Amino acid sequence: MDAPWQTAHFPGTALRPLAERLFAQLRELSHDGVGITRESFGNKETAAQELIAAAAREHGLTVEHDRARNLVVTLDGQDPRAPFVATGSHLDSVPRGGNYDGAAGVIAGLLALIGLRRSQATPPRTVKLLALRGEESCWFGKSWIGAHALFGLLGARDLERGRFDTGRPLRAYLDDVGADVPAIERGEALIRPEQVRGFIELHIEQGPVLEAKGLALGVVTGIYGNLRHLDIVCHGTAAHAGATPRGLRQDAVVAIADLVMRLDQHWQAWLDAGKQLVVTHGILGTDPSEHAISRVPGQAHFSMEIRADDDATLHAFHALARDEATAVSRERGVSFSFDEAIVNRAAPMDARWIQHLESLCDHAGIPHIRMPSGAGHDAAVFAQVGIPTAMLFIRNAEGSHNPRERMALDDFLLATRVLADALMTPA
Repeated sequence: MDAPWQTAHFPGTALRPLAERLFAQLRELSHDGVGITRESFGNKETAAQELIAAAAREHGLTVEHDRARNLVVTLDGQDPRAPFVATGSHLDSVPRGGNYDGAAGVIAGLLALIGLRRSQATPPRTVKLLALRGEESCWFGKSWIGAHALFGLLGARDLERGRFDTGRPLRAYLDDVGADVPAIERGEALIRPEQVRGFIELHIEQGPVLEAKGLALGVVTGIYGNLRHLDIVCHGTAAHAGATPRGLRQDAVVAIADLVMRLDQHWQAWLDAGKQLVVTHGILGTDPSEHAISRVPGQAHFSMEIRADDDATLHAFHALARDEATAVSRERGVSFSFDEAIVNRAAPMDARWIQHLESLCDHAGIPHIRMPSGAGHDAAVFAQVGIPTAMLFIRNAEGSHNPRERMALDDFLLATRVLADALMTPA
């Protein structure tokens, strides 16, 4: 499945100025003074879509939007009736994030299509670039919104989720951008899985592994599943800090701290036993209208996120967390109220595509490794509905979800070259 045409004809070096320009324009339109903010279904995400769409039209590609307002760029293949191959990622970001998270995959896909068209190489199957909306869970508490809508997997409950900074529901934002909200609410699939021969997502690595190993690219073996509680409430009893001795307190903050440390100890034990998971409590606090330095807190809120490489581990640790919450409640005289869990299943990548991407890296002389993804990605949705799915990571210094993301353009162009190969010779 080598693609010797690529080495001779794919204009990778010639596309470098376009890549530089697009990344610079994305940064300019969404820099917030500290980092990059492209809010899901907001003006900056829409502006980013328009930037990509304009570049695609400029280079003779077909541009449209689906009913969820995902951007779709098409390069026709030799057999338009055959199931198509898709690539892409997202353009939204976390608040004060980096410029490459998601955007690198969209721009790489665009450059691959432009490069194929310039070299007059018609892929065997039609290729569609998808700039998927609303990938970041921080805005609505729901991951991969555009990808879920694509397959009819958003429900009425999801549409009522409020955006964290405004409280306004997702359905209102979908309506703002012109999405077909009634169809989405009815669970109508915008495309059927059998229409898609494969999906490949390029993405920056959001951790330090490739940087530490001195490698440009990683072939992803699977995406961790996650289980999230956005708002768990610990109910204790408010009391005077000076007048209430330790043994008579029902301190909500101390109870949460006890639970968190118990879970941390279990996490280490599970790692020692060979389990692959991570546990995070990113939100914790008392009510600002009530907290005071001289008050024993009677109520506090916190979040819990569990990620694991298989669903059994995910749910087993969640059950353990609930059991420990019961034990803390009994011992400390408090109670815990758990909101409804948001669950995304683990998503293994397709074995044939993994081998194919590795062979293409070898053909191009690019050292690489296989690695799992602890971070979630749109690709997980495609894998979960049965579409053969693959991911390629690009080395990225300084981590992700912060303004310090540093992806070298040389690494990006190597990944784009492998992507173009894969689109011309699908697994």
